[in-house]
Order: sequence, then structure tokens, then C-alpha cells
Amino acid sequence: MTQIPFHRPEARLHVTAEDTRPRHRGRSRGRQLAATLPGAIDAYDRLFAAGGIDPDVVRDDAHRTLDAVNAFRPNLAEQIEGIADGAGVETWRVAALNARTEILARSRTVPPGECSTIVREVTDAEGGRTHLGVQTWDWHVELSPYWHTIDSGGGAHRYVGITEHGILAKIGVNSAGLALHFNILGHQDDRTGGIPMHVLAALLLEEADHVDHALEILHEAPITSSGSFMLFEQERAVLLDLSPAGVFEVPAVAPGTCLRTNHFLTPTPARHEKTWLYQPDSGERFTFLKDRLARTRPASADEMLQQLVTGPGEPGVTLLPDMSRELGLRWASLATVHLDPAARTARVLDGTPAEHGDRPWYDLHA
Repeated sequence: MTQIPFHRPEARLHVTAEDTRPRHRGRSRGRQLAATLPGAIDAYDRLFAAGGIDPDVVRDDAHRTLDAVNAFRPNLAEQIEGIADGAGVETWRVAALNARTEILARSRTVPPGECSTIVREVTDAEGGRTHLGVQTWDWHVELSPYWHTIDSGGGAHRYVGITEHGILAKIGVNSAGLALHFNILGHQDDRTGGIPMHVLAALLLEEADHVDHALEILHEAPITSSGSFMLFEQERAVLLDLSPAGVFEVPAVAPGTCLRTNHFLTPTPARHEKTWLYQPDSGERFTFLKDRLARTRPASADEMLQQLVTGPGEPGVTLLPDMSRELGLRWASLATVHLDPAARTARVLDGTPAEHGDRPWYDLHA
């Protein structure tokens, strides 16, 4: 495959932090990110500016976010403060990174990212049934150098996966066997002031023993923004619409199959969706993948991965950046992730699904 014309590091940074003291755990992460975190902050400063968001608004949103996190889960606020301390940057800067989805929701000129996720029930090597998940993580190409694999221990559960520099978590699996895929959605009432989607992901991966426990936590959390969590364990998968309107479970598209792109799939939040952000693209990807899954019925992680490979004339599931476009409109599939909750493993491809034989894979175990 032709090399994608944007910068990616030869070796992806892997951050490991294990300490029962949240601030110390964050400080360890910050020290490992000290050389590169300023680049991530600068990239987001440019995205916020391109979206017409005033720096003072970003700072105020960051402080409001940290206050909300501290009120609901002080240990997560301590981790954010620890990252800032370890990296030698101001705390509000790291809080703004963790709230980047909510801050960018203010903009109409810099839309959020596009991701595609599949979770399937398949037969394992012993003849039993298990769930596997695959996902593209699509985001602004300018952030390509600023994500890493993570191994975080010291909370209730260890978790592994990927996240961006300074952001607590994104996609991963924990040592209890709970896996989480994450897609962004857009609701007209999205705002800062609650627990950001990325912080919620960290909370579930660190605390939740199983899907039902994760649901209990989400129903307690102050949510003022939107996203989709695909929560699954070996025997069960639940797909959620999260929004300021509430937490809603999404029906499977077929027995044993959950599919997600970037639009709401339940009626209540869909009534106030920011349709201009994702449509018709998200609907086209969803219909394309649903039809493809119905025809092929993938029975393994490798076969599921192939469902995410697209080419010319097909919807952009495998997403290549158009480098002729301006900042904020250059999308790329920065990573591809396969989660296996039964094995407690995350496999991370540093590239698009079509590059599975050309780019490095990283194998992580919680």
C-alpha cells in the first residue's frame, strides 16, 4: 500500500504507570510524556483556534471540567494534576486535553472525528462463544504523533489500550475482562461542565467489574456531552448512546452483532442531533458495513478487520487524509484496535486497517 503522506513515529510511545496513589500514577505518566506533551498542547491550541474558540474560553472550560471531575471522582482529577506536574505544564492545559471533545463541540468549522466499530459474538478455539471487537480511530492528522499505548495499574483494575498524550483513556480493556470501544457523537446540548467522555472511559476501565457495573456508573455520572461506548465482556455486549439527554441502549443490528459509526441510533437523542456534523457520511458508512456484515458473517478478528478495509468508490471506513485541505479537515485512520475481553488483550495497529501487513502491531495484556 502507498505510504500515507503524514508524519508517524518509527516507534510508538508506550506509557506504563502503576501506583495506588492517583497523583503519583499521573505524575509517572507525565514524566514519560514530558518531551512530547507540549506538541500535543500546541496541536490542540491550533485546532481550537481554527474552530473559532477563544483561548480564554478554552481555559474557563478546562477549569470547569476539572471542578466537575474533582466533585465526582477526585482520584481522576488527581491523575490529571499529576500528569501536568510530571510533564511540567499547567494543570488547566491537561484538563483541556481531557475535555477536547467537549470544547470542540463549540465549533461549527472544525467537526469531530469519524470512527467505525464492530463487535461480534464468535466461536472461540474451545468451541465456546465470546465477543471480539475491532475499531478504526479516525482523527485529525495533526495529532498523529501525539497518541500512545497505555498500561495503567493501581486502580481497582489494570487497563491497557490507546489514548492521546495527556488524556486519561480512550479505547481499551481491563483486567476484569471489560472492553470499551469509543466513538464520538454530536448533540445540540453538548457542553462542558460534566465528566468528559474521555474521563468517563478512564473511569469505566479503571473501576468497572463488568458491563452492568459500568452501566451503574454511567447512570450516576453527570454527563453533559455525547459519545458512544461499546461495552462488552466475553458473554455480553451493550452498545450505548450517551448524551445530555441520558444513557440509552442501542439494539443489535443482527443477532450477536453490534455496529457503530457516528450518529445516534436511539430516538430520544437523535431528535436533537447535530446532523450537519456527520451526515450523510456516518449513515453511508453504517449502511455499507451493515450490508457487508450480513453478506460475509465474519467469524474471527482477522475477518472482522477486513470489514473495515475500504477503497476508492466506497464509504471512508479506511480513512486517508486529504493533505490539500486546511487544518481541522484532514482526517485519517490513525490507529486500528482489536479488543478481546476474554483474553484481556488489546492489539493496536499503528495505521489503517488496510496497512495490517505493513505497519507495526502492538500487543498489550491487562
